[in-house]
Amino acid sequence: MSYAYLFKYIIIGDTGVGKSCLLLQFTDKRFQPVHDLTIGVEFGARMITIDNKAIKLQIWDTAGQESFRSITRSYYRGAAGALLVYDITRRETFNHLAGWLEDARQHANANMTIMLIGNKSDLAHRRAIEEGEQFAREHGLIFMEASAKTAQNVEEAFISTAAKIYKKIQDGVFDVSNESYGIKVGYGGVQGPAGGRDVSSSSAGGCCSS
Repeated sequence: MSYAYLFKYIIIGDTGVGKSCLLLQFTDKRFQPVHDLTIGVEFGARMITIDNKAIKLQIWDTAGQESFRSITRSYYRGAAGALLVYDITRRETFNHLAGWLEDARQHANANMTIMLIGNKSDLAHRRAIEEGEQFAREHGLIFMEASAKTAQNVEEAFISTAAKIYKKIQDGVFDVSNESYGIKVGYGGVQGPAGGRDVSSSSAGGCCSS
């Protein structure tokens, strides 16, 4: 299927926050409550439509464990967008955000669009973090709470990140001929269906069960 642009994403955050579940919900529209931890990096892709343009999202889901951090760092380069995920029920996953953000800003291009996602909003009764939006504001991030289980805001999180990247292209922030920004000009750019799925993610990781 032809597309106007391809955007590369990376999903980062502590292990078990639901990174793989968010990807699976976005690409396959399903929730898998238990699966093996992601080893290294998993991959998924999907077509979306922004401003009547078909955009292909190529999404790299990274392992959250410290032992894989060096592999994860190599994927920051060449990513146009990052989804930084924490679990709204686990304070330590929020406390580690500053470290993830520092890593991202050190290894990625300066204009990478970062979306902060507070996952597991379906577990609001066990909420441990109220200040996600404030953290996002202070660090210049887009913010959304989502639930990989119920699919709340999952679509919106991926698409609004793409819309921000697309606007940066329109504003001339990126040199789209330079693929190191994580943006590739496609072949034809014929409009694709908004919900059309392309290649699906295979296995996923990080236990995301409630």
